[in-house]
Amino acid sequence: MLKLSLADFTLEHFMQHYWQQKPVVIRQGFKGFQDLISPEELAGLACEEAVDSRLVYKKRGKWQAESGPFESYDHLGKKGWSLIVQAVNHWSPAVAELVKPFAFIPKWRLDDVMISYSRPDGGVGPHIDLYDVFICQGSGRRQWRVGDTGPHRQFAAHAALLHVDPFEAIIDVELLPGDILYIPPGFPHDGVSLEPSMSFSVGFRGKSACDMLSGLADYVIDKDLGSTLLSDPGRPVHTHQGHINASDFARIKAQLQSILDDETLVADFAGSFLSRTKCQLDLQALDEPLNADDVLAALEQQPLVRTGGLRCFYLDTTVAGGVCYVDGERHAFGAKAQAAVKALCDHDTITHTQLRAAVRLPVFVAALVQWVNAGYWYFED
Repeated sequence: MLKLSLADFTLEHFMQHYWQQKPVVIRQGFKGFQDLISPEELAGLACEEAVDSRLVYKKRGKWQAESGPFESYDHLGKKGWSLIVQAVNHWSPAVAELVKPFAFIPKWRLDDVMISYSRPDGGVGPHIDLYDVFICQGSGRRQWRVGDTGPHRQFAAHAALLHVDPFEAIIDVELLPGDILYIPPGFPHDGVSLEPSMSFSVGFRGKSACDMLSGLADYVIDKDLGSTLLSDPGRPVHTHQGHINASDFARIKAQLQSILDDETLVADFAGSFLSRTKCQLDLQALDEPLNADDVLAALEQQPLVRTGGLRCFYLDTTVAGGVCYVDGERHAFGAKAQAAVKALCDHDTITHTQLRAAVRLPVFVAALVQWVNAGYWYFED
């Protein structure tokens, strides 16, 4: 089991002084760390259509990027290239374990676990990310330079690569197996492999107001909500037809604000929106579906394991009614299921004891059977 080791500060100190504020190197954050997946297995994943992967390299001094799936890597040579695979935690239970040590950050902020395999001199070039990342060094060594925030010019080094101009480093360090480099959004950085190496990046991303408002608009339309027209009976005579006056503007704002003031509506939207997965899940639907008796009998003997990358959440506003949100869908099981809903969302592995009250509810059992048959949760062999 992976355990985060902090020799120089506590988690509380990290969150108060580093999280989203400044980068830091955590030496031997994972003591005795070994690769959670081999380079060969990673290369095999990148051959799959459903997996998001890239190759980055230079050709005659110019940056190149290719998107997977890949059939061969023979043309790349022994130096100067990187294979990057997104959301490997969706496809490898061993890699999914890397998420657990970072449970001090809520999972709705989790993006994915990206893995990079690089040959000597390989990297993706100097760039700026819009998310928080913990870069955990696996096998091999990699040199990292990190600059400070500022008005850095970004440019397209390739159609698929946004780079940043040269920057002065505030961190210039060689990462060894088990070391962790934390980088908040907006800090330019550049990693170059000194030898064949693996990097495991646990990323956390917030949503922009633009994304949230766009998603809310789609949700309101899909649910046929907010369709009441603006009403203004008894309004005074208007003397300037081209003028949207202060009272009319106030009505317009109030109409929009009424959506945001509906806490249940916004909670249902947030839970559904944030529980959707960005990358495809490795769902292994059962060839022979189980019925309710089968699932409950199995649950009494062994725990259920959540498939890697599955997102499920609850909110204070709706959890009293036993409401949770699984992969973009809202599920309501009633007040008696409240404890089970919290356990289901809080834990990657769930037992019969934790679900005891809810398994007496037909609506919950029906959902559980559906989830197990679809592969969202599974029983380990």
